[in-house]
Amino acid sequence: MKKINSYVLLHVLFMIYSFSGILSKVAAHSAFLSLKFCLCYSGILLLLGLYAIFWQQIIKKLSLTSAYANKAIAVVWGMLWGLIFFGEIITLKKIIGALIIILGIVIYSISDNKKENKKHE
Repeated sequence: MKKINSYVLLHVLFMIYSFSGILSKVAAHSAFLSLKFCLCYSGILLLLGLYAIFWQQIIKKLSLTSAYANKAIAVVWGMLWGLIFFGEIITLKKIIGALIIILGIVIYSISDNKKENKKHE
């Protein structure tokens, strides 16, 4: 159960990490050093700082390879943020790509769990 909670926390962390991309895009459309630009970049630094702190906590509970294998989910979050905040279109190719990413994460997680179970036997 603890491992499942760690994975859920890891995916919430990647969701937060991917949100920095929204702030980056908004800042890119703002005048350099304007208030909006500075607020967006401050938000990016805050999010990435929180991400770094919580990432260290997560890799204490999960193997580094498992954590990194799950990082690809940030691409899927980026697609969703693009749709929600910027009205970007999610094409069939993007959906297929997202499904491949999710399938890869699931396959890796299952094989990693099998390895862990064999170690404890």
